[in-house]
Amino acid sequence: QDQLVESGGGLVQAGGSLRLSCATSGGTFSNYVLGWFRQPPGNDREFIASISASGTDTAVADSVMGRFTNSRDNAKNRLYLQMNSLKSEDTAVYYCAADRAVQSANYVTSSPREYDYWGQGTQVTVSS
Repeated sequence: QDQLVESGGGLVQAGGSLRLSCATSGGTFSNYVLGWFRQPPGNDREFIASISASGTDTAVADSVMGRFTNSRDNAKNRLYLQMNSLKSEDTAVYYCAADRAVQSANYVTSSPREYDYWGQGTQVTVSS
């Protein structure tokens, strides 16, 4: 069974950094588009970043562009989100997700409806 497990969340001061990791297992995740989403308190889930199966193409939300970097290591079946210059508004539960219906090796998507598998989430809290 395909599984995703996030780790690396925690409490950090504004301006600090965190690196989230998503461990994948059970499926051929090296063929999947992988993404990050977050859900702030009282708000809907929102797109953060997506990376193609090949790892050569990425998409990042405007709200985190220049601060967050999305990467993957297919040999280790892992997805990463490096978060720098964190702000209080980055406080949220962060989820990784996998889209198995890959259109091409370079395809990325920001639509949560296209993702088939989701992790349980990891809490990131940024104190001001």
